[in-house]
Amino acid sequence: MNDSLPGSGPELDALAVELDRAHVFHSWSAQAGLKPLVIAGGEGSRVWDHSGRTYLDFSSQLVNVNIGHQHPAVINAITEQAKTLTTVAPATANLTRGKAAKRIVDKAPAGFNKVFFTNGGADANENAIRMARLHTGRDTVLSTYRSYHGNTGAAIVATGDWRRIPNEFARGHVHFFGPYLYRSDFWATTPEQESERALRHLERVIQSEGSSSIAAILLESIPGTAGILVPPPGYLAGVRALCDRYGIMLILDEVMAGFGRTGHWFAFQEYDVSPDLITFAKGVNSGYVPTGGVIISDAIASDFDTTVFPGGLTYSGHPLAMASIIGALDAMEREGIVENAARIGSDVLAPGLAALQAKHDIIGEVRGLGVFWALELVADRETREPVSAAVMGRIKSELLSRNLLPFLQDNRIHVVPPCVVTDDEVAEALAIYDEVLSLDLL
Repeated sequence: MNDSLPGSGPELDALAVELDRAHVFHSWSAQAGLKPLVIAGGEGSRVWDHSGRTYLDFSSQLVNVNIGHQHPAVINAITEQAKTLTTVAPATANLTRGKAAKRIVDKAPAGFNKVFFTNGGADANENAIRMARLHTGRDTVLSTYRSYHGNTGAAIVATGDWRRIPNEFARGHVHFFGPYLYRSDFWATTPEQESERALRHLERVIQSEGSSSIAAILLESIPGTAGILVPPPGYLAGVRALCDRYGIMLILDEVMAGFGRTGHWFAFQEYDVSPDLITFAKGVNSGYVPTGGVIISDAIASDFDTTVFPGGLTYSGHPLAMASIIGALDAMEREGIVENAARIGSDVLAPGLAALQAKHDIIGEVRGLGVFWALELVADRETREPVSAAVMGRIKSELLSRNLLPFLQDNRIHVVPPCVVTDDEVAEALAIYDEVLSLDLL
């Protein structure tokens, strides 16, 4: 097979699938039955295959393409940097890296002035855990059962869902239940009860594990893959207070929720809470080049003024990634992209999704902020029984057949378009959701 020969669109799509199935090993998948969708190009909120079939991307791929596909400012920043210097060792000083770090800390709360750059969100969480342990001299990390923090040693064990179970090789991890009023573990009936009881549960876990052994509580500000679980009033502030009471570091994972996704630069800004360490990736440059990092509070950063930090990565602060961060953040600022996400959320998605819920009994709950929403689908609204995997499979197939690229997880449709999505594109997607949910799915 000569894969260098040009061909028609359908031939290129077929070649892409053939090469993929022959040589690519996919994440989180049994390999034999895979039928991957071909994506050849994109612009804004749309992607297409080689044959020219176009999809409205309401997945943002892995909820990371916040600025949209192929934004010219980010492409130009990468291109110009590639002409100057494509790579450099992390021990050097590089102007592009310094500018990127400055752009990031300018968005962070007061008292954050240093960034440790990583290759993505998982190793950002790894290094935040390392910093918290070194700072406190303690070992244990608490995180919720409904969470995802990445697929590396400590990050996957900090993850609460099933994916940690075959991978539990890291030490010192304990899980607890976070708030989730729709399926409350605390018999709560109001957001205030859920917050109060979840915080009481967390404090009992801290006390039972021995507060003097706990280095950090690691939380997604808004759990993403676990269900876009918007915290109830007072919860994050209550966790901050517990951390202060027991000398525990608060790490807020902003990998998915950060940089515009919720209509804020950081999701925790909705709740007027400041952590000790902030992890990020995805939206900081919309994934154009792999990157991530830890934004470090001054109190923790100063630990390493005269003590060696025992961590590093060959590609930490890679120049092409740093250029993409500058290009992305500058464009987001200049074009009001974060503000657009906030407006779309409050004025378009919130009422539009509420109308869908009122019309379709299969929607048990709608929740979210900005361009970060979930439709929780149920077989019965009274019992709240989740719809089956077969139903979700059919929903995915029907959405794709109508040229909408969805993000589906468990019994939920996550409505997560790019932050640059327009009112008309949201209306188009809502019409497609409406049409599919009107089918006899159960």
